[in-house]
Amino acid sequence: MHLRPILYVIGLLLGIIAGAMLIAAAVDLAHRNDSWTVFAVAAVFTFIVAALLVVSAWDEKPVRLSIKDGFLLTTLCWVVLTGFAALPFTLLGLSYTDSYFEAMSGLTTTGSTVIVGLDKLPHGILFWRAMLNGIGGLGFIVMAIIVLPILRIGGMQLFQTESSDKSEKVVPRAIELMTATAGVYVLLIALCTLTFVVLGMTLFDAVCHAMASIATGGFSTHDDSFGFFKSPALEWACTFFMIAGALPFVMMIRALRGEPGALYRDEQVRGFIGFLIGVSLVLGLWLSITKGIPFLDAVRLTSFNVVSVVTTTGFASDDYMKWGPFAVGVFLVLTFVGGCSGSTAGAIKIYRLQIAGLLVRSHFTRLTSPNQVVPLSYNGRRLPEDVPFSIVAFLAIYMMTVGLFTLLLTALGLDLVTALSSAAQALGNVGPGLGDIVGPAGNFSTLPPAAKWLLSFAMMLGRLELFTVLVLLRPEFWRR
Repeated sequence: MHLRPILYVIGLLLGIIAGAMLIAAAVDLAHRNDSWTVFAVAAVFTFIVAALLVVSAWDEKPVRLSIKDGFLLTTLCWVVLTGFAALPFTLLGLSYTDSYFEAMSGLTTTGSTVIVGLDKLPHGILFWRAMLNGIGGLGFIVMAIIVLPILRIGGMQLFQTESSDKSEKVVPRAIELMTATAGVYVLLIALCTLTFVVLGMTLFDAVCHAMASIATGGFSTHDDSFGFFKSPALEWACTFFMIAGALPFVMMIRALRGEPGALYRDEQVRGFIGFLIGVSLVLGLWLSITKGIPFLDAVRLTSFNVVSVVTTTGFASDDYMKWGPFAVGVFLVLTFVGGCSGSTAGAIKIYRLQIAGLLVRSHFTRLTSPNQVVPLSYNGRRLPEDVPFSIVAFLAIYMMTVGLFTLLLTALGLDLVTALSSAAQALGNVGPGLGDIVGPAGNFSTLPPAAKWLLSFAMMLGRLELFTVLVLLRPEFWRR
């Protein structure tokens, strides 16, 4: 175990958090809000701790981190960075429980919030929430593209060819891949901001909602979320950019580097887009028939909210709890789906569901034709032998974990619908669940403190793809 380089990396990341706090302080200063001092104090304290970690852990000898180190580093980053990111909320008067929940929700791009009265908050704290989405979204893309395939977590080894030195790559080295990913990420945020401004948002709202859209984070500057703007054009634009945030960034890099058909050729992208279109049209038709809403308006409403939930963004333009039991059931199922691998989206992910479908089809083929050989291939490539087992194990553990958290939340006094949807949305990093407390028009602040800590842990588990923490809890891991 190499603790020094792990502490060194955490120190560097805390330095980034401190710098982001200073940006939030500058936003408050520009709007003449006295709360800028809160960010200044938090930034100084965070920077001091960061500097101590970097100086004490610095070693001129290069160290190659093992898989064990990778597991521990990814886990500690979420825990420690969230602890410091919560400081501005605490200094502004929230309890540390609420502050940690809000910071974890932001960095994991979940989008659940315990803060009421967003419209009246200082600009700095609203910008800080948006930046947490932005930082968390980029961090998870890099982890999903570079770290998770190497750790062979939940079938992510299927995409190891995108970053491994042993095979064909988009760009030669990991650092170049990180740079290209960050470039595409920033470009999408800039395009989204410009689009929102042109369509009527203020620059401040546009920047905050652009970061939340591309990061699929869902933090808004208004209590009514995206429904505040009451603009069909803005809803369609946001729908487009939420989808962009849930697409594989490696494929977007390829498209920008001279392979415009890379996105279309990707099997998970086609499946993802087709799924969104199909569900939106079916639900839109049902909403139009049952509620008497014009079909095009119904499709706009369903498209925005379906995309928001499937991409795990969490924006809401309407309270779909009022659409009827069928719609509520659909949105509960959508909570588990997720976007593409190597994107900012959470939940199960489309490629796992596609491969699970291949496994089911292969199984039934063998039942009817025992002698027939059914090769399993995905995206034109034969699946590595360990991928099917890894994905089945992930799906089993995922559903078992949702069940476990549901039981724990019911033990804390939550009703079954609230407990189940809370567990599903937290592990999927979706944001809204179902019911009066955690639904799209709900109020997470009314949850018991123990439930908030439990859901904070669930949000982290979701971003760590479950396996990281489960591996760390195994005694054999520490005895190696």
